[in-house]
Amino acid sequence: MSSAAVPSPTSILDTDLYKLTMQQAVLHHFPDLSATYRFTNRDKTRLVSRKCVERFRTAVSQFTDLSLTPQERDWLQKACPYFKPAYLSFLDAYRYKPEQVHINFVPVSADELWGNVEIEISGPWVETILWEVPLMATLSECFFQSVDVNWNYDGQEKSAYDKGRKLLEAGCIFSEFGTRRRRSYHTQDIVVRALVHASRDAPQKGRFCGTSNVHFARKYNLTPIGTIAHEWFMGVAALKGYENTHSTSLDLWEAVYPDSLLIALTDTFTTKAFFEDFTADPERAQRWRGLRQDSGDPFAFGPRVKEMYESLGIDPGQKAIIYSDSLSVDKAIRLQKQANELGFEQASYGIGTFFTNDFQTASSGGAEKSKALNIVIKLSSISNKPCIKISDDLAKNTGDQSTVEYVKRYYNLITAET
Repeated sequence: MSSAAVPSPTSILDTDLYKLTMQQAVLHHFPDLSATYRFTNRDKTRLVSRKCVERFRTAVSQFTDLSLTPQERDWLQKACPYFKPAYLSFLDAYRYKPEQVHINFVPVSADELWGNVEIEISGPWVETILWEVPLMATLSECFFQSVDVNWNYDGQEKSAYDKGRKLLEAGCIFSEFGTRRRRSYHTQDIVVRALVHASRDAPQKGRFCGTSNVHFARKYNLTPIGTIAHEWFMGVAALKGYENTHSTSLDLWEAVYPDSLLIALTDTFTTKAFFEDFTADPERAQRWRGLRQDSGDPFAFGPRVKEMYESLGIDPGQKAIIYSDSLSVDKAIRLQKQANELGFEQASYGIGTFFTNDFQTASSGGAEKSKALNIVIKLSSISNKPCIKISDDLAKNTGDQSTVEYVKRYYNLITAET
């Protein structure tokens, strides 16, 4: 893939739905608080070029051109009735402020042309919350335009179509979750279009539910998919304290969304800690529609969830269970088989990078993998209070180390199995 024009943002809705749903919740509960976010490249062996960072910087400067169009607002109001008029008016007036994004290239090569990139976002939480997804998508696209160019689009549409057909024929209910680490905007467009075609052609055993990307949901007349992310739990815990923090986060969320979007993410401070809070209020466990798994062993998650619901006298078959951690088609199909055996009638799968950044190197004729970037942007602080994430991979923590250790001690996670 040869170098192309700097990727220009297409729509303010070219983001994941949960950023908008969380923005409305922040606007409701915490409209005046400041926040910082920090970028991490988990693969330290993959350097970026100075040229790539400059392209990225240029792309970020163009975000000022984005605003919600009247047509987008009308569609959003109909497609997402849980967005209140006050929030839609806020989003209507919202403009990205590139001065909130601080980008620093740190050279490590002798010629200073190769190195690492540091990114920090700072400003009001209600504004900076929208930067994470498009920044990651833009950086990934810049990288694959100017650093790793040994790839092309050959076979992408057929590959996505075949993946969709295989999932549908196996009876899987699934959504496309690939915005943040997509290879390019064009890749995601190809993938969503192919999945739409597959859903029309395949026997209706499974179902393609939609996409987390609000812009593509509008473009292809799909349901935008998403509820809540780790960021909400991280921010609320930093502000309100870690005692009963999951209950606090869920109650604040439910105050904004009493009748919808009640899918809880379990692993911010481990599923073990989440279940301790969640089971303390059986009525709330009944109200919330289901749970999402995003780290740890997915095959251990289902049995744990079933046992938890049954301990509360709740029929697991009536609850949604959603898997979204590094899924492939084959893993989703194996999880569906387990879900059938466990009696989960509402299991579904959010598949991201495997859809939108699954490429082979051009020079190998498709024989070798062209790896996606392994990057994240996480909430770092709220009102100068550190925000952390532990997850069900206890060795994979994010945030201030002293706070991580405090929270691990608080939840007795130092030696605990999750």
